[in-house]
Amino acid sequence: MKNETDIGTDKISKRIRMAIAWCVMSYAMVLYGERIASIFRVIVTGGFFASAFDSFVNITASLSLICAAVMLVALPGNRGLILSLAGIGDGIDYDAMSITCGVLLVSGMLHTEYTAAPVQFVAYGLLIAAMVIKTADTARRSKQKFKLWYTLIYLVVFSMAIPVMYRSSIEWAVLFHIVEGISVFALVALFTQMMRAVFDEEPDDLIDYLPFVAMVIFDAAILFMRWSEEINMFVLIFASAAVALFIIGKIIFAVSDKKAGK
Repeated sequence: MKNETDIGTDKISKRIRMAIAWCVMSYAMVLYGERIASIFRVIVTGGFFASAFDSFVNITASLSLICAAVMLVALPGNRGLILSLAGIGDGIDYDAMSITCGVLLVSGMLHTEYTAAPVQFVAYGLLIAAMVIKTADTARRSKQKFKLWYTLIYLVVFSMAIPVMYRSSIEWAVLFHIVEGISVFALVALFTQMMRAVFDEEPDDLIDYLPFVAMVIFDAAILFMRWSEEINMFVLIFASAAVALFIIGKIIFAVSDKKAGK
């Protein structure tokens, strides 16, 4: 028989899962609403295949929405996410949830016509809220509180440094768009893996060299190629912040591990 402490812990865990589920599903609903509205307006105005760029972003965004919807319903692991909305079920499969969120995020990283950026920020804010809730829950049971919060901040900054795929009119526009497209898929995939680490309570997997190096290479290439047309200050600021956080984090954690005798 469970004692009162165990029962209380179970209730807290259910509330936390429920809060995370609502944040994640709200993220999905808001982003779906914005993306569908944008694509619908593009179809109505006849611009779905207006150019090679339009064709790519519109088709890819649509496939992202379809795949995420299928995964949400068909993946057995997402059953727990849906049940957690009502505070029932055995728990959330965070791996399945993270992959589904990542697939959906691809659509948001493609600047289709009639994109409502403020709405997208609201959606992403809800996803961040889910990670904050999970980190707070993990931190209250962990001795690595500083590392957990530091790595979450780094992850949020890293995600802001992922360049959105924008139309360009530079001389090498085709090459630039190819680099943009590759960066979206690569960096969103790496972000998804890092997000999974947050939900699976694995902070050591966040300050890793592969995502960092990929972010630096793609951001530098995109900023350099489009510098003469427009400087993407948003990416420049957050990429710089991510570099600083990565270096500082590596130093702090190395010193901390050395003191702990690891």
